[in-house]
Amino acid sequence: MGSQKLVAFVATRDSARARVFYRDTLGLRLVSEDEFALVFDAAGTMLRVTTVQEVAAAKYTVLGWQVSDIVRTAKNLQKALITLERYAGMRQDELGIWNSPSGARVAWFKDPDGNTLGITQF
Repeated sequence: MGSQKLVAFVATRDSARARVFYRDTLGLRLVSEDEFALVFDAAGTMLRVTTVQEVAAAKYTVLGWQVSDIVRTAKNLQKALITLERYAGMRQDELGIWNSPSGARVAWFKDPDGNTLGITQF
């Protein structure tokens, strides 16, 4: 599978709301949509936002983006009225960015269905 293209999946109960979030707020290009899923191009990776009856939001990150400037990205998310998550016991800065032991800087936010998404600067 190492030479095959990856397809990422995330679930939604409300495809219209998810379309606005992933396309308009996050800036992903909408490729297609039908009654089963919205399909986005995420920098060459297919993201299928699948319509489901009930979202079982995971208590961990389900999608993440590697960014070159996490501070700028975090501020842009906040300008788009996206709240960055804060977690008890994690030393996060005023923007909500955590410095991991490896040196990566990470922040998290939720989509409209409660799925945890992340941004990381390595």
